[in-house]
Amino acid sequence: MDLTYKRQNIYAVCDEAERKRIFEYNEGYKKFLDNGKTERETVAETVAMVEAAGYKPYTLGDKINKGDKLYYNNRGKALFILRAGTADVAKNGVRILVAHVDSPRLDLKQVPLFEKADMAYLKTHYYGGIKKYQWLTIPLALHGVVVLKNGNKVNVNIGESESDPVFYISDLLPHLSQEQYSKSISEGFQAENLNLLIGGIPAVGEDKEAVKKGVLALLNEKYGMVEEDFLSAELEAVPAVKAKDVGLDRAFVASYGHDDRVCAYPEITATLQTETEQTVLTILADKEEIGSEGNTGMQCILIRDLLDEIAKSYGVNPSVLREHSMCLSADVTAGYDPAFASAFEEMNVGFVGKGVTMNKFTGARGKSGSNDASAEFIGYLRKVLEKDGVIWQTGELGRVDLGGGGTVAKYIANNNIDTVDMGVPVLSMHAPYELVSKADVYSAHKAFSAFVK
Repeated sequence: MDLTYKRQNIYAVCDEAERKRIFEYNEGYKKFLDNGKTERETVAETVAMVEAAGYKPYTLGDKINKGDKLYYNNRGKALFILRAGTADVAKNGVRILVAHVDSPRLDLKQVPLFEKADMAYLKTHYYGGIKKYQWLTIPLALHGVVVLKNGNKVNVNIGESESDPVFYISDLLPHLSQEQYSKSISEGFQAENLNLLIGGIPAVGEDKEAVKKGVLALLNEKYGMVEEDFLSAELEAVPAVKAKDVGLDRAFVASYGHDDRVCAYPEITATLQTETEQTVLTILADKEEIGSEGNTGMQCILIRDLLDEIAKSYGVNPSVLREHSMCLSADVTAGYDPAFASAFEEMNVGFVGKGVTMNKFTGARGKSGSNDASAEFIGYLRKVLEKDGVIWQTGELGRVDLGGGGTVAKYIANNNIDTVDMGVPVLSMHAPYELVSKADVYSAHKAFSAFVK
């Protein structure tokens, strides 16, 4: 008997039928990525999926009956999916899966449009933790909504179709970059220079700001916009690239927004495809990248409201229901990258291709801001995953003193709910184009399915 702990490469141990399932599953995942590049689009895409599976809209205050399949759309930016089971929630609680569907990006400022040197630009304010230089000289698309002065809301999606133009942020040529090279990365790349190039043709008959006015004329023609309508707009610049296979063997997927749609998609498919007697609440959250704030983030009391509604409908004390509930905070983790090996502690890190990764704790340095799950809960999950033959691993974000990061786990656990982080290891996390293993994506689906059972 081997008494040691070893990680397993999924591709090395799976049979041909399992490999086929892995690849087929990821074809659906790639379509999900391409159709939902923002939190609004991901919620809309998921609503279509759950409605096709027979789920109905839920209104707060309505009674929930056993067997109901419901969803609550929170302002088009977060989503709660509920399967009301037959199991006793006083003893079993609710199985909760939470992933976030916002990703690092460039938001337009409220007054964004200006002209300089006969070129029109849109000013941006970056959202979440980014390396600013990675967003220069790549094709960018513009997604979002604009609420016009008359109250009408128009959807914007420019840059994804082959016939669409894209947008662009310029960088300095290397021939003139001596001063730039002498600066630190934070000094050499300033947020106020992340301006999207949006136009260059002057409007006919205009002497001042002619290019800007030409752009405004195009926006007015297509969307009915005037410049003031930017004040009530949510427009996001995201990479204008599709999800693609990587490698001659197609083992990996590169895409914008793996963090955290690579966990959102498996939790959705696990919820829709798994037969279970448990009551399951699956959450797609917004604003995780900026601290889970606001009424669409996981610090909002809406999760407690919904759990209270479930308890009331089942005739159970809400505090008892919460005490017996369990949650997987489905968020990505840093995958070991041999190109930057010194950033990791190799014994405690998620390896790409070796399964979904459980992070007992996140946080920074001394576990600051971490949920830090209990040994008892992890012991329970070990049995659950082993029973379903799930290949998984454990890890930390990186070297202890190097930095760190947080998830929504602590906000769920604050409701007296056993919670642990579990997600897919990612290379180049928060870059405009991130990388994951197809095997890990499918491993997440299997793990979440085992959990909801």
